[in-house]
Amino acid sequence: MLEVNNVTMQFGGLIAVNDLTMFVDYQEIVALIGPNGAGKTTAFNMITGVYKPTSGHIALNKENVTGTRPDRIAQRGMARTFQNIRLFKALSVLDNVVIAQHLRLKSSWLASTLRLPRYNAENRLMYERAEEVLTYMGLWDARGEISSSLPYGAQRKLEIARALATQPVMLLLDEPAAGMNPAESQELTGLIQGIRDHFKLTILLIEHHMDVVMDISDRIYVLDYGNLIAVGTPAEIQANDAVVQAYLGVEENEA
Repeated sequence: MLEVNNVTMQFGGLIAVNDLTMFVDYQEIVALIGPNGAGKTTAFNMITGVYKPTSGHIALNKENVTGTRPDRIAQRGMARTFQNIRLFKALSVLDNVVIAQHLRLKSSWLASTLRLPRYNAENRLMYERAEEVLTYMGLWDARGEISSSLPYGAQRKLEIARALATQPVMLLLDEPAAGMNPAESQELTGLIQGIRDHFKLTILLIEHHMDVVMDISDRIYVLDYGNLIAVGTPAEIQANDAVVQAYLGVEENEA
């Protein structure tokens, strides 16, 4: 589903990501982990078109998307959430999910302005899709509430719901468990697995909660200072000395 081949992102003299190669197979859950500043979000930003890589190329479903605009990548079936929640805070829960689907509209601006039958049919489908997604995420009863009034965990769920409403084939989650307590993180683990199975999605996530990562990942990639230092199953990553050193450091007399 996703191929990242020899991708580098350089900002002046700083190499944020260096020669990264990775892949994600269909309906896998793959984690990208590493210490703060390792280059994880930069990698996400290249994959989703926010940054154009300095070198290398990226393919989604075997189609080259290197340097493609984020909206075009979203139309091709890639959706993402953000490390810092970015909801439309003044809009209702329902409107947040409906507006996300506008990238799928085929009606012209004239048809929508005049409320022609084709637009009305598409609009009805958008609301039906919103109901399906919000119900699955347990947010349908809160559909009329202003999104900023929701508890933190519900806002995280709403951001995922909004991404799902775009009908993606691949979902990128940037620290979905950030700010959650252990019980909320455990619930999120089951939710992400359920999303993969229910919506038949491929998922790539960045996450610092290692319990979440180890519980749900088929494979894990580890970055440190922009360099890929390990790839493997959760068991292999837990036993990898380079990963342990990157996270915990080593005593000077051991280095």
